Amino acid sequence: MVPQIRPGQLDDWLQAHAGQQPLVLDVREPLEVQRASVRPQGFELLHIPMNQIPQRLAELDPARPVACLCHHGMRSLQVAMFLARNGFDEVANVAGGIDAWTLERDPDVPRY
Repeated sequence: MVPQIRPGQLDDWLQAHAGQQPLVLDVREPLEVQRASVRPQGFELLHIPMNQIPQRLAELDPARPVACLCHHGMRSLQVAMFLARNGFDEVANVAGGIDAWTLERDPDVPRY
């Protein structure tokens, strides 16, 4: 089972993985990222659309903690489960996605 973390809990997740260079993996489409994006604070942000993950898997380090993010949390959950099946031990899903991010973490991120 992939852990579900709310955007408001992300700081705790980041602290739990301090020193391991946590990554937030945004799996939304490029137009969605243009419309609304998060600002990295204490983590690296990488955008790889969901449909490109299998082909670009080698760009990700399975030893690195990864929190997957999408619009509402469904696509990112699928990607997180895929990563977990492919050797990623520290993977989580940002439950509620960027929509919840706006409500819980950064009201400056536009909702769509």
